[in-house]
Amino acid sequence: MQDEKRFETYAALLARARQAEVTVEADAPMPFELQHGSMHSHSALFCEVRVNAVTGEIRVSRFLGSFDCGRIINAKTAASQFRGGIIMGLGLALMEESEFDERTGRIMNPSLADYHVPVRLDVPKIDMIWNDEADPHTPMGARRVGEIGITGVGAAVANAVFNATARRIRDLPITLDKMIG
Repeated sequence: MQDEKRFETYAALLARARQAEVTVEADAPMPFELQHGSMHSHSALFCEVRVNAVTGEIRVSRFLGSFDCGRIINAKTAASQFRGGIIMGLGLALMEESEFDERTGRIMNPSLADYHVPVRLDVPKIDMIWNDEADPHTPMGARRVGEIGITGVGAAVANAVFNATARRIRDLPITLDKMIG
């Protein structure tokens, strides 16, 4: 049973306040774990592309990733995470696309024989730099390195293609059909 002293209908509130409507505003403090600073990793990604003037084929010739992930505890592992993310991002940007038959709803490229992912010859020289400065807000000074490599690759490739061709492609992957159409 509700305590009637603590309960009031909306209509009763309006009548008591002599108002047609009541607006209530409230603020809440940030969660404690966020009050001492951001613990997010950041990156800036740059690439150079070559576009064949006859066929429209796009090749990424160089890639640079700059990362701020706090203290890097294991440089070899971090470099592998960054490089792997960049390679995955290149696949997303240039070749990975699920194809569906609209009539039947079936996937038309269900295996790696038909679904294209980057192989060694598709991967350019990848340079990576990071600042390795401890974050004072985390216990070991480190922040996340897991997926940071992939986050801006599509935008970097799309902008490089735009700079090379003056064609703005906003739908990934950037395929020959989209370059021509």
